[in-house]
Amino acid sequence: MVNETRPRGASRRRRRAAVLGAALGGCALAAGVTTPAAAHPGPGRHLAYVALGDSYTSGPAIPEQVDANCRRSDRNYPSLVAAQQQATTFTDVSCSGATTAEMWQAQGTNKPQLDALDRDTDLVTVQIGGNDVGFGSIIGTCARLSVQDPAGNPCERSYNASGYDQLAVTIAETAPKVDRVLRAVHARAPHARVVVVGYPDLLPDDGVGCFPAVPFAQGDFPYLRDTEKRVNLMLRLVAGWNRAEYVDTYGPTVGHDMCKAPADRWIEPLQPAAPAAPAHPNAQGEQAMARAVLDRLAQGRGRD
Repeated sequence: MVNETRPRGASRRRRRAAVLGAALGGCALAAGVTTPAAAHPGPGRHLAYVALGDSYTSGPAIPEQVDANCRRSDRNYPSLVAAQQQATTFTDVSCSGATTAEMWQAQGTNKPQLDALDRDTDLVTVQIGGNDVGFGSIIGTCARLSVQDPAGNPCERSYNASGYDQLAVTIAETAPKVDRVLRAVHARAPHARVVVVGYPDLLPDDGVGCFPAVPFAQGDFPYLRDTEKRVNLMLRLVAGWNRAEYVDTYGPTVGHDMCKAPADRWIEPLQPAAPAAPAHPNAQGEQAMARAVLDRLAQGRGRD
């Protein structure tokens, strides 16, 4: 029987409170989270790699598309990582639109993503949670509200109309869902190195917007930037208490957000100029995420 690491009682409540406080308050991570060292296949040895995730993993619209149901590209970051690592076996079950629920249930022709794991799996990358938070609906809502007050912050006001930030609460509510996913990954692939991949920089890190090229009100750009940072902070904290490593893809992609000129951007705007889904990485963005994952793998375990 495989033991799953599950914080219980007061310890679990304290850790849940830490994520909730981080999500609601947007605090910075003061110290790195370390993970215990574990055996990992070295050069020339067998490496079975499984990629789990949503559309930021699958690479919709990036040539070549190899799975129409999941809009999965053979040039997404898992494919690039697998090639660089010379994986003996590579299984990519990432799928556009996936939430944490699709780890356990089929999505069209895609079987439950966790079914790809077994005791022989050596490496797992997981990028999930954005659809649980509602990335797509947030973009649609903020774009629609922007016409009311292009110089203001109508989207932020809308999400705070109840006296609290609804998105911050949703992020906190997503934390236990990601926690459950990671515990299940460890249970099904007990010997694997588990890597949680964060989301890249979608909007200008300085908070200066580019309406109408990206149709969000000027005052909503910093709000949406901070919301994404809260998502990534939540993922980092949940990874830390689940013996998983975290890969920061936000920092390496700063300066290449959807407001930049086509030659400089790695995230396409709502009307893409390069082959990619709206508000998603293009081929260069997937390459940047691959480099971040490879850098993390090269560091070895135990350092975050």
